[in-house]
Amino acid sequence: MSISSRGKHTVDKDLGRITDIEEATGFVARGLVAPGLALVFLVLAGMLASIYVFGEPRALVVVVAAAVGAYLALNIGANDVANNVGPAVGAKAITMAGALAMAAVCESLGALLAGKAVVATISTAIVVPEAVSDPTILIHIMLAALISSALWINFSTWIGAPVSTTHAIVGGVMGAGAVAAGIEAVNWLTMAAIATSWIATPVLGAAVAIMFQYLIKTAIIYQDDKIAAARRWIPVLVAVMAGAFAAYLVPMLHSASTWQTSMWIGLGFFAATWAVSHRSIARQSQGMENRNRSLRRLFRLPLVGAAALLSFAHGANDVANAIGPLAAIVHAARQGNVADVVDIPRWVMMIGALGISCGLLLYGPKLIRIVGGEITKLNPMRAFSVALAVAIIVIAASWFGMPVSSTHIAVGAVFGVGFFREWYIAHSSHRRAFLLRQRLLKPGQPNMRRDPEDEEAPRRQLSREELNRRRLVRRTHLTNIVTAWATTVPASAALAALLFTALGIFSS
Repeated sequence: MSISSRGKHTVDKDLGRITDIEEATGFVARGLVAPGLALVFLVLAGMLASIYVFGEPRALVVVVAAAVGAYLALNIGANDVANNVGPAVGAKAITMAGALAMAAVCESLGALLAGKAVVATISTAIVVPEAVSDPTILIHIMLAALISSALWINFSTWIGAPVSTTHAIVGGVMGAGAVAAGIEAVNWLTMAAIATSWIATPVLGAAVAIMFQYLIKTAIIYQDDKIAAARRWIPVLVAVMAGAFAAYLVPMLHSASTWQTSMWIGLGFFAATWAVSHRSIARQSQGMENRNRSLRRLFRLPLVGAAALLSFAHGANDVANAIGPLAAIVHAARQGNVADVVDIPRWVMMIGALGISCGLLLYGPKLIRIVGGEITKLNPMRAFSVALAVAIIVIAASWFGMPVSSTHIAVGAVFGVGFFREWYIAHSSHRRAFLLRQRLLKPGQPNMRRDPEDEEAPRRQLSREELNRRRLVRRTHLTNIVTAWATTVPASAALAALLFTALGIFSS
C-alpha cells in the first residue's frame, strides 16, 4: 500500500469518527431539548410573578411558588391530558402532532375561559379552615403540596402510569395539613369520598363505555346494512356528546345558572347537533361500501370533536390542581390572612393554562401512546365509546357534587372496552347470528368468521394465538396503573409531610 493510500485511509477513519461524534452529540442534544424548554418556562413563570409582586412583602415566596406551580402544571399536561386525546390517537383518527396541537389550544382555552369559575381554595375542602389561621403555615402547606404532587406525577409519567392529578394534590394538602395542625384537622369525610372514587369511577367508566360499545356493536357494526344503521345512530350519539358538554359548560361559564337552565340548553344543543350531524353523515356516507372501514371513516370526525371537548373541560377543571394552591399562597402572602375563597389573578391563570399546554407538547406523547394503544387495540368506534363515557360521568358527577377523576374514568373505560371486546367475540349470540347470515349469503369466503372490527388486518386466516394477541387486554398495564392509583394519595401525603417539616426547619 502506498503512503498516499494509507494517508487517505487514515483520513477516512478520522472523518468517520467525527461523524459518529456529531451523531452522538445530536442524539444527546435532542434528549435535552424538552428539559431545557421546561426549565425556560419555569424561569419565565417566576419572572412573570415577580413583575406583579415586586416590592411586596413575601415577594420571593410568591416567585418560588409560581415556579413550582408552573412545574406542577407541566406535569399535569404530561400525564393527565393523555386521557382526552389518547383514544383518538390510538384509533388513528388524528395524528400525534395534530392531537398535541389541538389539545394544547383547547386546554388553554378551557383554563382561561372557564377555569376561574370552578376553582376554590383546596385547603377549605381538605383541611378544616379553622385549624390553619397563620398565613405562613398555610403558605408552607400549599408549597409542600405543590412540590410533592408535582414530583409524584413526574415519577408516574416517567414509569408510564396515568394517575389522578387531583388525588396527588389532595394527598399533598392532607399530608402537610396533618403535620401542621394535627390529624384531627383533616376533613376525613372528603378523604373517604376520594378513596371511594378510586374504586367507583373506574368501574363506572368501564360500565358506561361498555354500554355504548354494546349499542354500537349491536345497532351498527353487526347489522346487515351498516351504512343505514350508521345514518340512524351516529347523529344520536354525537348529539348526546354535544348536549352533555353544553349542559356541563353552562355553570362553568355562568356560575349563577341553575341546573334547569343547563338541562334546557343541553337539550337545545342536542337537537341542533342532531340536525347538523344527520345531514353531515348522510352526505358523507353516500356511495360508501357496506363494511367497517366505512364506519371508521364516519366515526373519525366525531371522535376528534369529542377529544377537543374533553380537552377544553379538562383545562377548565384540572387547572385548579396547579393554580388553586398557588392562588392561596398569593393571597396569604399579599393580604397577610387566610381566606375560605380567594380571587385568582389573571397571571396565575396564565401560568396554569400555558403550563398544561407546554407539558403536553414536551412530554405528553408517552402517556398518549399507552392510553391510546398499549392497553388494548382501539378503533374510532371503541374510542368514541370511551370519550362518551367520560363525558357523561363527569357531567353527572358535577351535578351531584361527587369528587371524580377524569383519569380514572378514562382508563377504566379503555380497560372496560377491551375486556368487553374479548367477551363479545367469544359469547355474543348476535355476532354469531350475523356471521352465520354472512356465510350463507357469501359462501366460500374463509374470512367471514372473523370479527368485522378486525377488517384492517390482512385478508388471511389468523391463528388462534394471533387472534388472542390482537384481542386481549394487556394485563401488565392494569397491574401497574392500579398500583400507581392506590399509592398516589399516601405517597403524595408522605412526601408533603416531609417537605412541610423541611420548610419549617429552613424558615426558622
